[in-house]
This record gives sequence, C-alpha cells and structure tokens, in this order.
Amino acid sequence: MASAASAQHVGTMPALRRLYVVRFVFAAAWAALLLVSGSDLTTGAKLLLFVYPAFDVVAAVVDARSARATGPVKGLYANMAISTLAAVGVAIAGASGTADVLRVWGAWAIVSGLVQLLVGVARRPLGGQWAMIVSGGISVLAGASFVRSASQDNPSLTALAGYATLGGIFFLVSAIRLSRSTARG
Repeated sequence: MASAASAQHVGTMPALRRLYVVRFVFAAAWAALLLVSGSDLTTGAKLLLFVYPAFDVVAAVVDARSARATGPVKGLYANMAISTLAAVGVAIAGASGTADVLRVWGAWAIVSGLVQLLVGVARRPLGGQWAMIVSGGISVLAGASFVRSASQDNPSLTALAGYATLGGIFFLVSAIRLSRSTARG
C-alpha cells in the first residue's frame, strides 16, 4: 500500500513541478508589468491587479486536477474561492483608490497565505514543500503590511511587485526541490 501511495506522489510531481515553474514565470512577468505601469491606479494597473488573483484561481484548478491521484486537497478548493473573491474585490476596490486595493490585497494575502502554509504542510511527503510553507508565512506578514500601508499617506502599489516576485521565487525553489525529490525517488 505504501508503494502505491509513493507511485501516486511520483505521478503528481511532474505536473506540480510544471505548474510551479509557470507560476514563477507569471509572477515575474506580472511584477515587471506592474512596475512599468507605475504606482498610479491606471486602467492597465487595475487589469493587472485583477489578473493576478484570477490567475491564482486557474493555477489552483490545475493543481487540484493534478492532485486527484493523491486525493483532493481541500485547501486548494478554499484557495479557489478566496482568490475568486479577491479578484472581484480588487476590481471593485480599484474604483475607490489605491488604499482600498491594498486593503483587499492584504486581506487576500493573509488568508491565502494561511491556506498555502496548510497545503504545504499537508504535502510535505511529496518533498520540496518547505518553500511553500515559508512562502505562506511570509504572505501572511506581507498581507498585514499591505493593510497597514493602506492607511499611510500616498499608499503605493509597488510593494505588490516585490510580493509577487518573492512568491514566484518560492514557486521556482519548490519546482527545483520537487525535481530533486523525483530524482531520488
């Protein structure tokens, strides 16, 4: 029975590794585009702010489908719902200003970070999950920082680019760690 579970994990790892690499590339490109668009809430910035959590929904769907072999991960379904609400919330907050966008983004970062941390802990047997666990914890702290920065004079969206970049790096590290776990397995 243990060998059947191991075979299922090994079958899941290539799909998860590919997803993590795609998430890294997306996050890096998104962050660069946000920095280029500046700290003002232009139409382009609003679109980028909506696309990021919407992409997170799509990534969670792909992740959940690849995880079927090892059983559904309930945290992924929670993440889909949270990120859907965040995409809608950011779109609505964009009409009110940068401070409201940061509050919504911060709340999303906190809740999705907790979910990411829990999913990473649940997936520890796959290997390569320590980066996801750390990333989830950092997301919680960053989210609190975004909420706090929303109340400051002239809040800026540029910190979101750093958040996305760091999150992308953690996905890349996890992809590399999964590659090593697969090679050892």
